[in-house]
Amino acid sequence: MAKKTKGNDDEPSAEIQLLGRSKNTLSCGIVGLPNVGKSLMFNMMSNCEVPSENFPFCTIDPNKARVAVPDERFDWLCQHYKPASEVPAHLEVIDIAGLVRGAHEGKGLGNAFLSNIRAVDGIYHLVRIFDDDMVTHVEGEVDPVRDLSIIHDELVFKDIQTLEKKIAECETTINKGMTSKKTAKEMLPVLQKCLENLRNNVDARLVDWKSAEIPIIRDLFLLTAKPVVYLVNMSQKDYLRKKNKWLKKV
Repeated sequence: MAKKTKGNDDEPSAEIQLLGRSKNTLSCGIVGLPNVGKSLMFNMMSNCEVPSENFPFCTIDPNKARVAVPDERFDWLCQHYKPASEVPAHLEVIDIAGLVRGAHEGKGLGNAFLSNIRAVDGIYHLVRIFDDDMVTHVEGEVDPVRDLSIIHDELVFKDIQTLEKKIAECETTINKGMTSKKTAKEMLPVLQKCLENLRNNVDARLVDWKSAEIPIIRDLFLLTAKPVVYLVNMSQKDYLRKKNKWLKKV
């Protein structure tokens, strides 16, 4: 949680801004277009065997698994203090069905899949950079730069929808003089600031938030507020050679 500067809520937070909620268990969702290897990656991380087929939407309902997080410090403590029980840290990994263009409008069951992303703490954004005529691509050809943009745009568009709806609710509350008018007045400029940044292609997690603004943004569970790790699915040959025409571009 970002540290508040005493009596100075209007100043930007001095520490790294964490827009997620504190929890005992963290979860990361594997996100990307259909047929880029999300279920395969899930199986590799979890030692599970969920279906991984060569057609879009092989996954509909999200697959979930708890994965132990290796930690030498934990091992050292256990060796030296011999606790009665050993409970290592775990990460919940979730295989989320592929998003397509227009997901924020409900295309390809997009609203359900975006809701699955909203529920996780972080995102593994997987993109495919290998060519293989035997593995279909929903866009017809491999172009990871385009694919990254498609997924990112869908997350942004969904957040814009969320903010526009919330702003309308705040304006109604203020205009009608309802009991929560004061809270709505405090929220409105923060929501408008976030919306303006998203329309300028600045994700919520990249905005320089003031300490007093962070709780408001945190409560929105915005998709672009989540930390992202970008992962590349490439052929074994390209990996061993450390060469692929797309690597520098992504």
